[in-house]
Amino acid sequence: MDYVLTTDSLSKHYKHFKALDRLTMHVPKGAIYGFIGKNGAGKTTLIRLICGLQQCTSGGYRLYGTKDTDKEISRCRRRMGAVVETPSIYPDMSAEDNIREQYRILGLPSFDDIPDLLMLVGLEGTGKKKAKNFSLGMRQRLGIAVALAGSPDFLVLDEPVNGLDPQGIIEIRELILKLNRERQITVLISSHILDELSRLATHYGFIDRGCMVKEISAQELDAACRKCTRMEVTDINVLTRMLDHMHLEYQVLSDTGADIFSAVDITALVLALAEERCSVSAIHQHDETLESYYISLLGGNRYE
Repeated sequence: MDYVLTTDSLSKHYKHFKALDRLTMHVPKGAIYGFIGKNGAGKTTLIRLICGLQQCTSGGYRLYGTKDTDKEISRCRRRMGAVVETPSIYPDMSAEDNIREQYRILGLPSFDDIPDLLMLVGLEGTGKKKAKNFSLGMRQRLGIAVALAGSPDFLVLDEPVNGLDPQGIIEIRELILKLNRERQITVLISSHILDELSRLATHYGFIDRGCMVKEISAQELDAACRKCTRMEVTDINVLTRMLDHMHLEYQVLSDTGADIFSAVDITALVLALAEERCSVSAIHQHDETLESYYISLLGGNRYE
């Protein structure tokens, strides 16, 4: 498999704090890689390192197969676009002027494709409106447009939907999918909004305290996520007694509900509960979510 980014025991220490601790990760070419972890887990540190904004303490990484210590790494970084923490835009400039300025910084010879870039991110009608008067979602899309100057084939986004309203989240999601599917841009997304990330990612990396806990593809995650039968009853004690008697695996959710992970004969269970004067108010199939998988993977520690 071809990888756009790989890291090998990558570490970054600040005095006694280990922001990254021998991190090893693999971002496949063409993937939307969801980089998941709590605040302070090391996500932004990794992004700053690969963008050349900081130096690692030990270990290393490769971009397009080129080591970070190679003199060609700067050329490889020109194939990257990034929005780190907040969009890097000039608030007193229009969207077009912001992108023009980025073209000048990159030394691009022509501004001819700026209208197409504005249309791609949905900002073609903003005219001379200054970026400081944009909505948060518009500023985020402008930041992505600036990152796309120079036609990179690897896009790095740090919390791209953080703070956005539902419509803004949908717009960013559709833009990322369009860039990946139509322009074959590999995308690395750092995020803690797991429900949204599950709609995008083809691969995941779970990081905790600077260490990679697990890398998994979306297909592998779907296979690993357990399916269950969720039941709501009038007496949870009767239900758990019956489930224990049937040697079924389950988890109590509340005073009235439980998830049953084993294959279960629903008819037999409902009849047995009825004999004990326990009524069933609801039964439905339930799939484990990315959030619940993450929580179970890290031993119950919720993301922040």
